[in-house]
Amino acid sequence: MTTEHGVYRETATTAELPPLEDRYHAVMQRVADAARRIDRRAEDICVVAVTKTAGIDDIRRLIELGHRDFGENRVQQLEHRAAMIAETIERQSRMPSLSKDGGCGGVRPEDIHWHMIGWLQRNKIKKAITTARLIHSIADLRLAEDLHLAAMKRDIDVDVLVQVNCSGEGQKNGCPLPAAKHLCESIDSMSHVHVRGLMTMAALDANQDVARFAFERCRDAFDDIRKADIGDGRFNILSMGMTNDFETAIECGANMVRIGSAIFGPPTHADDHDDDEDDASD
Repeated sequence: MTTEHGVYRETATTAELPPLEDRYHAVMQRVADAARRIDRRAEDICVVAVTKTAGIDDIRRLIELGHRDFGENRVQQLEHRAAMIAETIERQSRMPSLSKDGGCGGVRPEDIHWHMIGWLQRNKIKKAITTARLIHSIADLRLAEDLHLAAMKRDIDVDVLVQVNCSGEGQKNGCPLPAAKHLCESIDSMSHVHVRGLMTMAALDANQDVARFAFERCRDAFDDIRKADIGDGRFNILSMGMTNDFETAIECGANMVRIGSAIFGPPTHADDHDDDEDDASD
């Protein structure tokens, strides 16, 4: 059912898994241990809990445990989950007796940070920018320009990460590594879109050495762009690592990781992709 470090494989059934609280605390401990190995603090690592396979009650329970960052691959699901959680929080704030353990008491809907981590289709931009605190998957200038136009019309600011293809996979979305700096510079000239850092993924079937090589390439690009003073001092997010490789990513410099199945359990047969995969369908 498990492998080293307690990674749950897709052969495990929900009934075989430890309780959600235990899985969550185990993941956060692994994050802390990985950070400690390179003399970093656990608080410096943002864990985005990928909720593709999670139920609303699971998300609510994580909020009760103190978690605040959640990610979705698809805009429609992002909108739906965010609205349901906001409704739950508001209802409990009016009627705290509905929850025996206090529920999400003291938490406001705006305290929950929703991340759009999957490929963003242009026809979903308007919906994404009204819900997502951070969009992880900007891979070309045209998409960034469309995002900027939509943000200008609504007079809102949008934070984004540039997704970089460091694994060399032809089917993987992402800006080619040599073009990443230029794309960041172009976005930096926009008034309503703000580039906050880089995101990359290792190949899903990569061993840890191969994953480490991809993560180190992205970290080097990240450091180079930071030195160029892009982002007005706010270019400070390096999002790398998922359930199978987040410890390696942290050791390579990631300060944001996206973890789904290690927290919420493996995908069911209804899920076409891994829960924290770069899902291109919407």
